[in-house]
Amino acid sequence: MPQAVTLTFYRFDRWRDRAWAFAMMGLARPALSRQPEIGFWKLLGSGVGEGFTPLPNTGVYAILATWPDHTTARQVIETAPIFRRYAARAAESWTVLLTPQSAIGAWSGQMPFTPAPDGQRHILAALTRATIKPRILLRFWKRVPRISKVIGMNPDVAFKIGVGEVPWLHQVTFSIWPDAEAMARFARQGPHAEAIERVRAEGWFREELYARFSVHSEMGTWNGRSPLAALETT
Repeated sequence: MPQAVTLTFYRFDRWRDRAWAFAMMGLARPALSRQPEIGFWKLLGSGVGEGFTPLPNTGVYAILATWPDHTTARQVIETAPIFRRYAARAAESWTVLLTPQSAIGAWSGQMPFTPAPDGQRHILAALTRATIKPRILLRFWKRVPRISKVIGMNPDVAFKIGVGEVPWLHQVTFSIWPDAEAMARFARQGPHAEAIERVRAEGWFREELYARFSVHSEMGTWNGRSPLAALETT
């Protein structure tokens, strides 16, 4: 049975709930560590841009986790006390359930994803995680607005967000695409392709991970709707 990966987003509207969610970046760790079915997990804040972003969004937080299968993932997110506490405070939540298709690199010194490619056509998700070297922070963030603008205007991308563990230094981008061709078109051209060339030539990242997933299913809504709805009808 293929590994399941979940990325759950929570939106908090009231300031007291935002303060609670910020505190939980530290306080939720023991509960997640004790969850018996969970594998690799990360608590993530978010940014205001479309991808990597230096400006925090105090209203959106996320939990990434791996599970032995999708049934277990769905059951735990619906019933485990730590996830229920987040959902009770949040104005809205959305979970996307994923199956790893490919992955390269490391996250906190390990490879958290176990790819199980099946050769079929899927709605795809891409995740990029990087630890940025402090000496190149200024150069890196100068390029980010151009990339964020391009992905924000791309008609193919169904969902995109920048999240991270540590502002400025540990960044994650997550996006959902109708298929591999649309994802590849974006990656091969414009400021994104230029940035990748510079990353390779100058070694901007201390640690990096690139992963591709097939989208299995979803739970909840985001901005009052399903981010996958438009893709599922095409």
